[in-house]
Amino acid sequence: MDNATGYRRSTGSPRGAARRRELLTTITDDVAENGLVDFSLRRAARAAGTTHKVLLYHFESAEDLLRQVVLGLRERRIGNALAAVASEPATLTDRVRAAWVSLRDEESELRRVLDQAMGLAMYDPGRYAALGRGASQQYLPTLMSFCPPEWPERRRFEVASMILATLRGFLVDLLTSDDGSGAEAGFEALLRAVAREEALDTM
Repeated sequence: MDNATGYRRSTGSPRGAARRRELLTTITDDVAENGLVDFSLRRAARAAGTTHKVLLYHFESAEDLLRQVVLGLRERRIGNALAAVASEPATLTDRVRAAWVSLRDEESELRRVLDQAMGLAMYDPGRYAALGRGASQQYLPTLMSFCPPEWPERRRFEVASMILATLRGFLVDLLTSDDGSGAEAGFEALLRAVAREEALDTM
């Protein structure tokens, strides 16, 4: 039994794990379409065609379920970016450009939900800190993989962190501005900074 909820957990069972994945996929699709604003176990249960008690059998709490949903949506974003980068030349500048196009053009629902997740983490960190805390850990390895492999790990981490923080700001600008011209102008400046970083290796 789970001490917090009084419900059993579906741990260790292949059948339970498969059911958990099925539920998570269905609920993630619902959140991607309808957002996070009124998310609850009961809404998730309706979307999955089950009951909130069944969800508590497979997930620790509403917060745990929401965290898993957001993790899955970030994986979708990362997968889209990696697919966009796959055909690009092996320069960091070109990879960042391709990743930005993927982020800029991704479905508005996905961007909206992931922005809502960060907003919840800032608005109520006591309850939703995990929604924000895991974002960098998910995104940074991908951005570090865009960097030349011969760079020291610290340098790849620093450059990837700069790119991540800057792209986050541009995504917010796209969400809140009328035409996105500021984000596009800023992105060109970011590309110049990345190109200068790459040029250090040829001096």
